[in-house]
Amino acid sequence: MAGGMPKRLPTVSDVAALAGVSRQTVSNVLNSPAVVREGTRERVHTAIAELGYRPHTSARRLRTQRAATIAVRLDPVGGGISGAVLDRFLHALAERGEERGLTVMLYTAVDPDDEIRQFRRLVDAAAVDAFVLASTYHGDPRTEWLIEHDQAFVTFGRPWGIPDLTDPKHFWVDVDGRHGVREATEQLLARGARSVGFLGWPAGSGTGDERRAGWAEALRDAGFDDARSAALSIVAEEGVASGREAARALLEREPHLDALVTASDTLALGALIATGGRVPVVGFDNTPVAEAIGFSSIDQRVDEVAVAALDLLDAVGRAQSAGPSGHRLIEPRVVMRESGPLLGLLR
Repeated sequence: MAGGMPKRLPTVSDVAALAGVSRQTVSNVLNSPAVVREGTRERVHTAIAELGYRPHTSARRLRTQRAATIAVRLDPVGGGISGAVLDRFLHALAERGEERGLTVMLYTAVDPDDEIRQFRRLVDAAAVDAFVLASTYHGDPRTEWLIEHDQAFVTFGRPWGIPDLTDPKHFWVDVDGRHGVREATEQLLARGARSVGFLGWPAGSGTGDERRAGWAEALRDAGFDDARSAALSIVAEEGVASGREAARALLEREPHLDALVTASDTLALGALIATGGRVPVVGFDNTPVAEAIGFSSIDQRVDEVAVAALDLLDAVGRAQSAGPSGHRLIEPRVVMRESGPLLGLLR
């Protein structure tokens, strides 16, 4: 309309509101009409006609299981070393997707608003059939936009901060960091460590809070009270230098600390520099740096994460449930290393 704002295209949510049904019911009418009662189907079709709603052709291609293209954001290079896990995830997603006849398309964005503009561009061009998102957070506007516009997607990361992690509108796959850190702490205690510290991120990070919780549970089961656990824990922003300074501060406070679990390999490297490699340190992500230097770390099993993400997209495309909760939680693997080729240089 000349001189005014362009008219917003109707969405599945608009159809559902007008017909007095859920979004899932609208999706079922469009993709699996046999499971919906005739009267309900008629109301939905009436609402569709009244609003002039048209399902996205890309979503229909995915639902009919024809060749599909999956869009994934290529994140900018960060300062830490743990970003390598996302690179490995992209590689695994492309490999496993190719085995299923899928193509992975990469795009870039400077912030969430820019990423939503990319979504709109790709959807309007019918260039992609589904999205895979990483680094999700509470109130993430990207997932809200994709749900509102009836786009198939899955996230690598839980929708942190919402009361129901089994929301059928949001399929996700994540790594069970609590389990991994707990297992690493238990292994250190079983090897004779008497005081195992934790170096993590400031509170408020869903991922970081989960990893710290696993460490705290292992200490609690070993007989440590909450006050003692608090004394063995310290936080730092992600970075080698900040990890080094935090580890030094913790060692000054707890000179008898004989093992340390960290929230990332970046923090682990800083801790190793601070301790001169004399205190066993366990990182998280099992990056090439951990392997090269020779310190223990927790492997996220990104290949399994990629397979789970593709399985979930397949379930979304078939308009089926992905299981009792519509998500996958992958148990990581603790990789204990006694020493490595470069660890001696820190001593």
